[in-house]
Amino acid sequence: MLIRIKKASDCLESQVTDESVYLNRRQFMKMTGGVALGVGGIGHVSAALQGGNPLSPPPSLKPSFQNIIETPYGRDDKVSPYDVATSYNNFYEFGYGKGDPKEQSSQLKTQPWTISVEGEAAKTGVFDLDDIIKESMLEERIYRLRCVEAWSMVIPWVGVSLASVLKRFEPTSKAKYVYFETLFDPEQMPGQRSGSLDWPYREGLRIDEAMNPLAMLAVGMYGSVLPNQNGAPVRLVLPWKYGFKSIKSIVKIRFVETMPETTWSLLAPNEYGFYANVNPNVDHPRWSQKQERRLPGGVLFPNVVETKMFNGYEKEVASLYSGMDLKRFY
Repeated sequence: MLIRIKKASDCLESQVTDESVYLNRRQFMKMTGGVALGVGGIGHVSAALQGGNPLSPPPSLKPSFQNIIETPYGRDDKVSPYDVATSYNNFYEFGYGKGDPKEQSSQLKTQPWTISVEGEAAKTGVFDLDDIIKESMLEERIYRLRCVEAWSMVIPWVGVSLASVLKRFEPTSKAKYVYFETLFDPEQMPGQRSGSLDWPYREGLRIDEAMNPLAMLAVGMYGSVLPNQNGAPVRLVLPWKYGFKSIKSIVKIRFVETMPETTWSLLAPNEYGFYANVNPNVDHPRWSQKQERRLPGGVLFPNVVETKMFNGYEKEVASLYSGMDLKRFY
């Protein structure tokens, strides 16, 4: 029996409808020619977006993973519609318009997929994604996603605890940070043909941030396989940080001793710091961070809500930054 402990970040049980329709992922891959890493699970979350609802995932993605683990994460927010979460994206590898990732990413090949694990760890090498993330490990978490541009969504992710993966590589005592890198392939990612960013996209975390229970590696969303425009086949999900920290289409993980250089903090260090924690008390130089537009929202009546410290996950992560000046280390 699962005993739930209510947190401030939990959602109301009444806002999510139970659903338990599961198919074997391997069987589904055979049916679809094995083109996807896996298929999504409906799990406990979004039956409200299933069953013919026009906002639900397309029929080709409805078959589910087998036995997704139910978790208590996320019970206080209404899930954003699938079509919004998959058509309004920042993924500059495919263009700079919000609709470009969906329009330009269909040719990205996500199977097979390997990740290079390097640096200060006992076990390093090149690993197949299916060997790193086992189907039996998958769980479903509803998290708020807050963009630094002051818009937000609520998304049900399917994936695994980042800590559970990193620990398998046995990082040494020298591993103070974890570095991540996105695929660099301008043929598949046309946005990388421009020189606007220093490709490939790079991100990093302190090791204790990476080991926090909230940190997640996602391979699906809305009970279905992770769409290319949302970072397929595997991405970080860090709900207490601005969205640009949740790096997509990961091909490299490196354990390092010193703080790694990251894409946005290199490009504009006065605007985008290494930590990028959601903080309504630290404005972006060009706009306030005190409020956000929760998508979807109308043109005349946008759905504006107050931004919470650490995006509402303060109880879970504030201890990571005890004694730090969060206006300096933004």
